[in-house]
Amino acid sequence: MGVLDGLDPVVEFLDGFGLIGLIILIFSEAIINPIPPETLFWPMLISDGTISGSLFLGFIATISSVLGAIVGYWIGERAGRPLIDRFSSEKTVRRLEALTERYGTSGIFIAAVSPIPYKVFAWIAGMAKMDLRLFIIAGILGRSVRFGVPAIAIGAYGEEILASLNVWSFSIIAIIGAILIVPLFKWWEGLLDEKDNQNVAD
Repeated sequence: MGVLDGLDPVVEFLDGFGLIGLIILIFSEAIINPIPPETLFWPMLISDGTISGSLFLGFIATISSVLGAIVGYWIGERAGRPLIDRFSSEKTVRRLEALTERYGTSGIFIAAVSPIPYKVFAWIAGMAKMDLRLFIIAGILGRSVRFGVPAIAIGAYGEEILASLNVWSFSIIAIIGAILIVPLFKWWEGLLDEKDNQNVAD
């Protein structure tokens, strides 16, 4: 049984509180909670089924995540490297440091949109004393894409999407996902090489 499987009771508990549970999950996920926000966010989008309701959920998710990331930033600023070393792997930290050094504010956007551990990035941003205003702006933009795109897609085409799901559509999605994920994975792995080369040069 995986770690996330063991957290199913927590997800079910939060689900019982509806929107409040979603806010708690997403807010805490941006600080230290390991449960992906999609575990509650996507089912709520599907259950709502309206474009207005989905956009509202996307807005709430974005604000909750950014507020949580601000707390994560503050924790990183106060606790520093010991916290990061305890709760994240060395390789992940080195990649995120390379992402910050190479892309700056754009790196925040990348972390906010992608499955990259946003909470760890917030800790590192706080530890490095990154400009908080830029951190918030990039976080809002990135999280708006992360939560807004599925909100619009499911809100506008939810029924059509569900009706079209079959073995062939799943296969096509899997193939497209693989095509997209492989270069992203290589890029993510390459960040570690860049960090190592920089350390050698220094």
